[in-house]
Amino acid sequence: MAFDFKKVYKEFYMPKNKPEIVNVPTANYIAVRGSGDPNEKGGAYQQAMSVLYAIAYTLKMSYKTDYKINGFFEYVVPPLEGFWWQDDVTGVKYTDKSAFKWLSVIRLPDFVSQQDFDWAAATAAKKKNLDCSSAEYLIVEEGLCVQMMHFGPFDDEPATIALMDAYLERVGYINDIGNNRLHHEIYLSDARKVPPEKWKTVIRHPIRKV
Repeated sequence: MAFDFKKVYKEFYMPKNKPEIVNVPTANYIAVRGSGDPNEKGGAYQQAMSVLYAIAYTLKMSYKTDYKINGFFEYVVPPLEGFWWQDDVTGVKYTDKSAFKWLSVIRLPDFVSQQDFDWAAATAAKKKNLDCSSAEYLIVEEGLCVQMMHFGPFDDEPATIALMDAYLERVGYINDIGNNRLHHEIYLSDARKVPPEKWKTVIRHPIRKV
């Protein structure tokens, strides 16, 4: 059976619908940076999705090619994730999506090296006739965070975040979002197939002790 990050690392991908503190280990990602409204048809965000998934599935199916990755085992491509921020805004201002800056990522198995990533990006670009130059191999060290499952549309996230912040105050922590530690979302629903009221999104914020 293929390795599934969501099932093996449930504490990071399937949190409860109440706040909890986790220490997130360092992980490797395919990443594309950009800015602007993610809902813009044919915009930068949608183009980033094409690049991310092209490289992700090239790596996943590499065992069927002549290129061999050391330590490879079959796995399920992990869910899409996103780090979000806006200049001069604390947290996220959902009413001004055009001001969003984002770092969209898909997690990589630990056996995927920079060399393997470079091969996949070049292979995907040639096979899909797609410019993959915006993609990068990124190592993220999140560390101590608070997280919670959010149910429903993205615009309703402030209510969930308020619960997370209230929890932090009770247990002696504070939010530590800044230039290097960002608002983080993990998307567990396919927005093309699932109605917004049923969307499941992990919301994760960096924290520190008071």
